[in-house]
Amino acid sequence: MHRHDDAPRLRLQRGQVTVLLGPEGARDRVRSALDPRAARCAGGHAVRGVLRVEPAPGEPAAARVAALDEACRERVPVLLAVRPSAGLAAAERRDVLAAVRRVAATGAAVLLDDADPVAALAVADAALRCGDDGSLAHDDLAVPALAAP
Repeated sequence: MHRHDDAPRLRLQRGQVTVLLGPEGARDRVRSALDPRAARCAGGHAVRGVLRVEPAPGEPAAARVAALDEACRERVPVLLAVRPSAGLAAAERRDVLAAVRRVAATGAAVLLDDADPVAALAVADAALRCGDDGSLAHDDLAVPALAAP
């Protein structure tokens, strides 16, 4: 995406899951910036190579996993996963989030905005905190190696 001089920069790493955190309205703006149905860069060009996966209410976990496995087979460059574990029991939520992780393992940059941010953080490499003021803050979630005594 092109960048306005004063606009915060959205950076997603290939092969990583980045969890989107912040107020709903701010997260919605970030999702819209990536949504392939409406996204435009500052130059007016459509954002390409983004797959949005968002389950319908009540969609079973197996169908959600199947959609994510299809993203693996398609080797999408960017996945926008919106509330993929919403309404699921803990075991199903783990299965769906493991499927999100598999998409990243294909080299995709994954932005995950989940109904359960704590579970999402468990599979994430980074977090993107967004504010109502349009601010974006990137946090690396990698645990530094412990020094030997």
